Amino acid sequence: MEAPHSPAADAPDAAHAHAAHAHTHAAHADAAHADAAHADVVRSAAHVITVDSPERMGELGRGLAALLRPGDLVMLTGELGAGKTTLTRGLGAGLGVRGDVTSPTFVIARVHPSLSGGPALVHVDAYRLGGGLDEMEDLDLDVSLPDSVVVVEWGDGKVEELSDDRLHVVIDRVVGATDDDRRTVTLTGVGARWSDADLGSLER
Repeated sequence: MEAPHSPAADAPDAAHAHAAHAHTHAAHADAAHADAAHADVVRSAAHVITVDSPERMGELGRGLAALLRPGDLVMLTGELGAGKTTLTRGLGAGLGVRGDVTSPTFVIARVHPSLSGGPALVHVDAYRLGGGLDEMEDLDLDVSLPDSVVVVEWGDGKVEELSDDRLHVVIDRVVGATDDDRRTVTLTGVGARWSDADLGSLER
């Protein structure tokens, strides 16, 4: 589902690749634990969307961009190759930002300024972030996070403190040796911001 790239330029290191499967499952547990610590957390109904191609994943990203506004935090969870970067690339196209959206694995974060006066896209790979919010603040991104749309891969249990309102996007792919491009994308809003957002429109 992820667009092909040069192995030397884009491939994650071996430790990242071998740990990814376990990390994905741990992320679900971390997210549940983080929300359990706040009994009054407001969660929207989960919206489950089946995506059958990289093109459709990009379209989903563009549709999601239409619902986003400055200050939104989107947390992406999914195994390597699930389609996180493809979704983010479509989101960036929908927001009308500058630059090619690729995996930020080696730089931790990339900032894509708006070409139309809208919010910048801050694309973060939190896999190697151990300090969560403190490390995010230390990245010196030269952009105001409250005025941007922040998309964080591998952020569960690490960056929830960035915002009380966030959108969790979990991408599950068919496992095993298969050419099946189908993905199941589950979107769940957390906080009042997402209580009346029309996430159901993305299912159509």
